[in-house]
Amino acid sequence: MRIRVKKPSLLIPVENQVRELDAKLLLACVAAQRGFCSVIGPRRQVEFRIPSFPRSIFISKDLGSGNGRLFRILNQLGHISVAWDEEGLIHQPPEVYYKERFAPIALKYVSQLFAWGPSNAELWRQFPELPEGKPIHITGNPRGDMLRVELRPFFEKEVQKIHRAYGDFILINTNFAAVNAFTPIQNLLQPITKQRGKRGLGRTAKGMSQAYAQKYQKHIQAIFEDFKQLISNIDQTFPTITVVVRPHPDEDPQVYREIASRCQKVQVTNEGNVLPWLIATKALIHNGCTTGIEAYAMGVPAVAYRATVDDFFDSGIYHLPNSLSHECFNIDQLQETLNEILAGKLGAANGDQQRTIFSRYFAAQDGPLACERIANILQQLAENEAGWPKPGWVDRLVGRYRATRRRLLKQFKSYLPNVSITPEFERHRYPGISLEGLRKRVSRFQQILNYSNEIKADQISDQLFQICA
Repeated sequence: MRIRVKKPSLLIPVENQVRELDAKLLLACVAAQRGFCSVIGPRRQVEFRIPSFPRSIFISKDLGSGNGRLFRILNQLGHISVAWDEEGLIHQPPEVYYKERFAPIALKYVSQLFAWGPSNAELWRQFPELPEGKPIHITGNPRGDMLRVELRPFFEKEVQKIHRAYGDFILINTNFAAVNAFTPIQNLLQPITKQRGKRGLGRTAKGMSQAYAQKYQKHIQAIFEDFKQLISNIDQTFPTITVVVRPHPDEDPQVYREIASRCQKVQVTNEGNVLPWLIATKALIHNGCTTGIEAYAMGVPAVAYRATVDDFFDSGIYHLPNSLSHECFNIDQLQETLNEILAGKLGAANGDQQRTIFSRYFAAQDGPLACERIANILQQLAENEAGWPKPGWVDRLVGRYRATRRRLLKQFKSYLPNVSITPEFERHRYPGISLEGLRKRVSRFQQILNYSNEIKADQISDQLFQICA
């Protein structure tokens, strides 16, 4: 089908479907009311079709060096790029974070940066190589919008479905992709080889020294072992309630399935967005997981199980999600806390300290939605022709060549052994959605936001959809 064009299109790639799709679809709906048409779908499919799109605004989920080459191609083809960092809430120390997710080559081409909150913006502004005058907007993030009270009805049907299937349950969210990755090359450390004589660094260790990666791996591995024991313990201690284990999208779920096979009431699933599961659960157990932050924002009792402690990592990387939860340092404490939660005597952690911490990391939890704030900036950007790339025909030709070469190389590499992103992993991260399913989501957003202009969703290709008013 032919793509309808009013303003420049928005290109909205989605990497992890269960985590990102709903929030980015909300952004597309908000933008549609301002005259934008958005193309949304799996990250690789969007990126591979870059040369075929009309002049567009590309919305990136990170600013790593790998994306720098893509931003240069977008620039050569006359597109413009904006970005936020999907992992901007829980991150490595600045010296590691900058190497891993904040590359100068990406900043050279990105026009606008959208921060989750004041803390995220401050981290970026402290980057020594930040280009002078680079706009950083504290807008909040579309995923933060999905936590707001007025958006809760979006998940009503999913919550009812979960209640029918699982009844009362305790939710355990894991966060161990650094040591239990879906594709082994993503693990922090790789097996010892004859050539190296020591364990090499995996894709997750980008920006880390060998010593740092080894220390970090040891800490995560210890917590991983704690949680494997925890699952069986909760199953035995609370025999009348179901235990739902939800692995991180980048984790291999097999280890949890094996544990569940030896338990009475343990279920393992990664189905759908985590938010309806949080609404439906009696309590969340995690350690350093984003869901601890989401649970706090939604008023859901969350427990950070910290049987293994390392002040360097826990006070730095995992301070935010753990400090917004009830912290338990041994299994007896955890059982006692869960008993109080299940008896209705204890709710979500919600003191003055938690509220202060949360406000530093999260913007747009009241007033205009983060999506509305972002859309306002995109509207200004669309109307400012002087700020857009103006490549000549040679640059466009080179851009097309580089885009095609990049696509072919990535497609070829995905079938090689020992690569991080395989076709199987892509299907795991983005299992897909039907046009009918997408239209139902769009319809729900339209009703909740009380939009009078009808928002339409059309299918462009296999998993690419266009959202227009």
